[in-house]
Amino acid sequence: MKDRYESPLSSRYASEFMLNLFSAEKRIQTWRRLWVALARAEHKLGLPVTADQVAELEAHISDIDFEMAAQREKEVRHDVMAHVYTYGKAAPSAAGIIHLGATSCYVTDNADLILYREGLRYLRGELAAVLANLAQFAEKYKATPTLGYTHYQPAQLVTVGKRAALWMQDFLSDLEELDFVLENLKFLGCRG
Repeated sequence: MKDRYESPLSSRYASEFMLNLFSAEKRIQTWRRLWVALARAEHKLGLPVTADQVAELEAHISDIDFEMAAQREKEVRHDVMAHVYTYGKAAPSAAGIIHLGATSCYVTDNADLILYREGLRYLRGELAAVLANLAQFAEKYKATPTLGYTHYQPAQLVTVGKRAALWMQDFLSDLEELDFVLENLKFLGCRG
């Protein structure tokens, strides 16, 4: 099927992990996990949410009827409410408490942040692996001479190992930036 836009970033370059992480299925499962967490918290706070309702929601996190949700979204013109409805059909005893007291942004924005955090953690691991490989490469070629370049022209003699160490410095800066973002990522509250 070639009648839909395809991004070369996903079709050529994305890993299986990232393709799965940013899939519709993973996104809606994350919405559902947030609804379960909300219902569990409301139950613990004494709101009219039962443990059985929370358990039923948990039991139906992954059985998503995307066709039903799409049909419902055509009727209500709201993606979150379409999925509230669909989740309620899968977990009928909890239908009335799904999304209780929440806004759409509670689910969409926090779910996106959860997915971004998982993606950043994955990238961090990949970047650490690149650094480890480059460290081995730098050690192996630490005495191998090569010609350095500056302003796109030959410069002074340097070693391949030193060049690799300079590449590593850039990647290390990237790793520090990732760590900062991960440590300071703030999630939204639960307001309705």
